[in-house]
Amino acid sequence: MKIALGLEPDVNSKWHYAAQMGLRHAVSIRDVALDCAIWDLPTLARVQQSYADFGFDLQVIEGWIPMDNIKLGRPEGEEEMQRLIRVIENMGALGIGVFCYSWMAIHGWMRTSTTTRLPGGALTTSFDHALIAKDPRSLGEVTVSEDLLWGTLEKFLKRIVPVAEKAGVKLAMHPDDPPLSPLLGVGRIMRSVGAFEQLLALHDSPVNGITLCQANFAAMNADVPATIRKLGRDGRIHFAHFRDIEGEAHKMMETFHDAGKTDMFAAIEAYRDVGFEGLMRPDHAPVLYGEPNEKPGYEALGRLYAVGYMRGLIEAARAVADR
Repeated sequence: MKIALGLEPDVNSKWHYAAQMGLRHAVSIRDVALDCAIWDLPTLARVQQSYADFGFDLQVIEGWIPMDNIKLGRPEGEEEMQRLIRVIENMGALGIGVFCYSWMAIHGWMRTSTTTRLPGGALTTSFDHALIAKDPRSLGEVTVSEDLLWGTLEKFLKRIVPVAEKAGVKLAMHPDDPPLSPLLGVGRIMRSVGAFEQLLALHDSPVNGITLCQANFAAMNADVPATIRKLGRDGRIHFAHFRDIEGEAHKMMETFHDAGKTDMFAAIEAYRDVGFEGLMRPDHAPVLYGEPNEKPGYEALGRLYAVGYMRGLIEAARAVADR
């Protein structure tokens, strides 16, 4: 397994920190790409080259492409699908091997606080469904059903998997965050281990796989190491988010990577045992003193702390295996 950092495509201090810590792999993260048309091959090539010029091998594209209309089955989804097909083809042409996506429609990852205080004053994100339940959208009818989302996902995979197979690109589904349904009147389907087994069963191609975001499975009250073994036994964990929480889906708080509910060493051993060789990045981390909290969960210092912790766990797991 290889440790990477999620880096926005514009060079900033995080790029320097990552390079100085000896990281050589990058995940390109961005909320939307409407201002950067990576479905145009030269555009994506320039993005890739910007990482390469800094010493990073770009291996994962995450969160770039608008897909809501595909998920909702709207006519406008065809334009999104054509763009995505070109992105996958371009990734294959450039050797970028993993596309991370989710099936959260309308509402993405959601928190009710981005300023929850930890001991020492670090700021973290948290979620309390009791607050969401008071929203009028939670009291009305469900506007997007789970059946609709399963239907659009099946159609999506039927079209995109052959494209990904031909391009040599792996598709890695991210869990719902938080894994609750409905949320503000919108159904969510990727919220249980069983749902991910159903995802894999929808198309048995090896490219149809998973982003194992550990904290979301912890929020499902799943045994994370056991889940890694179950979902990864046939090599379809293509990417991993290393993070942790306290609590569960209805009321949770993100923690430092070594301070949550999951046995993180056992998780690393599970990845080793299933032969996972992909990229793993530290995901959401608390914001430390002096950082602006402009991007909650995505400032630098907490994630750099996690990199050191991950390296130690990986070295320990390797030493145990070698005994």
